[in-house]
Order: sequence, then C-alpha cells, then structure tokens
Amino acid sequence: MRRCGRRGSAIFIAVCLIAANMRTTITGVGPLLEQIADDLGTTTVALGALASIPLAAWALVSPLAHGLSQRFGMSRTLLWSLIALTVGTVWRSLPGPSANLWLGTAIIGASLAIANVLMPAVIKRDFRERVPATMGVYTALLAGVGAVASGIVVPVSQLGAPAAPLGWRGALATTGILLPIAVVSWVLAMRRLPRETPVRHVRGQARTGIWTDPVAWQVAGYMGLQSAAFYVQLTWLAPYATAHGRDPVAAGLDVMIYQVLGIVGSLALPAFLRSRARRWAPAAIPVFSIVAVVGMLAAPDLLTLWALPSGLSAGASLGMSLTLMAERARDNAASTALSGMSQSVGYLLAAAGPVAFGLLHALDGGWLLPFGLVLTIMLAQLVVGIAVGRDRYVLDRG
Repeated sequence: MRRCGRRGSAIFIAVCLIAANMRTTITGVGPLLEQIADDLGTTTVALGALASIPLAAWALVSPLAHGLSQRFGMSRTLLWSLIALTVGTVWRSLPGPSANLWLGTAIIGASLAIANVLMPAVIKRDFRERVPATMGVYTALLAGVGAVASGIVVPVSQLGAPAAPLGWRGALATTGILLPIAVVSWVLAMRRLPRETPVRHVRGQARTGIWTDPVAWQVAGYMGLQSAAFYVQLTWLAPYATAHGRDPVAAGLDVMIYQVLGIVGSLALPAFLRSRARRWAPAAIPVFSIVAVVGMLAAPDLLTLWALPSGLSAGASLGMSLTLMAERARDNAASTALSGMSQSVGYLLAAAGPVAFGLLHALDGGWLLPFGLVLTIMLAQLVVGIAVGRDRYVLDRG
C-alpha cells in the first residue's frame, strides 16, 4: 500500500509539472509582440500569425497522437513530446534569422498537440478513481501558470536594462524554465509504471472508427464550441472594453480576471461532478457564460462584474471537455483516440472563432452582431451538453 502511495505521488507530481508547462511557451508571446516586431523590422500585425501557429498545429497534429502512442507506448510518446517542446523553446530563442522564431514555434505547437491529446488518457490510466479531481488540478495549473507567464515576460525581458537587457529572446527562453524538471520527473514516474507493450499495426488493419462515432462527435462538438468561445473572449474582451471608454490598463485587468476565474472554475468542477447534478453539468456550465455575455451587451460599464461568471464558465468548460475525453472511453486506447479527434476538431473551431468575430465586427460596425455569434456558440454548447452528459462510451459495440 505504501509503495502504491509513493507511486501515485510521483506520477501526480509529474502530471502537475507537465501541466505547468502546457501553456507558458505560447501565452508569453503576445505581450512581447511589439519588442519582437521592432527587433526583426516587421509589424505586430504580421507577427500576429505566430499566435495561430500553435492552434493550427493542434488541429493538424492531434490525430497523429493515437497512432504514435499505439506504436511507441503512451508514456514514451509523451516523454518525447516534452523533449521536443524543450528543443522548440530553445530553438525559438536562438539568435540569428527570424526563421528560428517561426520554426521553433511550429515545433512547440506540434509537440504540445501530442501532449494535449495524451494527458487526458494518462490521467484516466493512472488516476482512474479520481479523474475529475485530477483533471481539475491539471486544468487549473495549465491555465494559472500560463496566465503568470503572460504577466511576467515583459518585466523579465527588461532585466539588465538599460546596459544589457535580457530581451525578448531571453524572456521567451524563460517560459520553458520548468521543462527540464518536468522531463526528469516524468522519466522517474515512468520507472514506477508497468511496462507498456506497443501495438504493431499490420497492413489493412481496421481503424478505430472514432471519426464515425456519434458520441465522439458530441465530445468534439463540446470541445470545439467551448474553445471557440474562450479564444473569442480572450482576444476581443479588451478591445470591447476600451471601445466603451475603459482605460487600456483596466481592460487588461478585465482579461486577467477572466483568466484567473477560469482557474477557480477548473477547481470547482470536481465538486459539481460529485453532486446529483452530474448528468446536467455539461449543459449547466455554459449558462453562466450566456448570462455574462447578455450582461456585457446590456451593461458594458459593469464589464469587470461580467468577467467573473464568464471566467468561471470558461475554466469549468475546459475541465469538463478534458474530463469527457477520459470518461467517455472504456480504455486508454479509446481515450487517446477520442482526445486526438476531439481536440483536432476543437482547435479548428477555436482558430476560426476570433476571425469570424472580427469579420462580423467589421461588417456590423458595432458589437451586437459579433456578440450574437458568441451567444449562438454558447447556446449550441448548452444543447450539445445535454446530449454528451449521458453516460455513454465511444466505440461501444455492446
């Protein structure tokens, strides 16, 4: 029993360290865009594409994670994705041509895509009796440390100023400062795990059928809708605030509050899932966002107030999505396939959300039409949540 407890503690620590590295390398880019543009002689508009590279990589690479984990084992595949993430973080910060920045970011996006897919399956495998609670901690660390990274990269870049400031390259390098510790912790955790037997595929072997499974599409729809709503608000909340007379600093604080409340939502989700309302949790969560968006339109002067329920809903929605990827599968292989498929669909929608919002804002000249899109997304999440809340499983032939 004692050995089992030590084993569980080592794996839990490793999962927490991995979670702490899952967003820092991408959330730290935005605040440094002006420095990067000035140094490379380009515009922040051109560099804005940097933010879309990880999302595009997550959409394109996520479906590959299942095959890689089947071939090489889930733990080993996750280890190599962490090593690749470390390489990409270093490469992005190397002095020299701007190609280093773009190539490093692409490596970061691809490696995060694999890790994103595998982590729900790892949690299902190693914490089978505590999936919601473990997923809540994982999601909270993912969001929380990512938010901290976005807040400290600019001060870090100015260390040593004015004589020899660290600069944007040094600041971006520090976003991966915990990665070597995460890699070592996962190697140590792997030594306590049973040895995995890779699955050798033969020519003509049937696919899992995950892309034609109706339950999988419900999970993918829920993931995609909540992702689109989150990235729209993350991108457009501050411009909406400043358009209604708020100071840019205050608008930035509204966005920070939105993200911080997401951490609270992630941690509160497990308690919600232990209640009698568990069946309706996926549908109930977006109700908070719907109320918040209506409030933003009706009383924009109270935007800070509306950021509270909106952030709570966003954090709980992400935690709910990841929990569904684990709980709507009967085994680790099905969970990995479901996670890859649903995250691929989800991040395609996530990448399209802010763009569609911007186009509607340009066409409308105001905010009613684009926020109408957000409300439509959230109402669709509610409807999908009613269906996905039922206890059914993907690839269930019984």
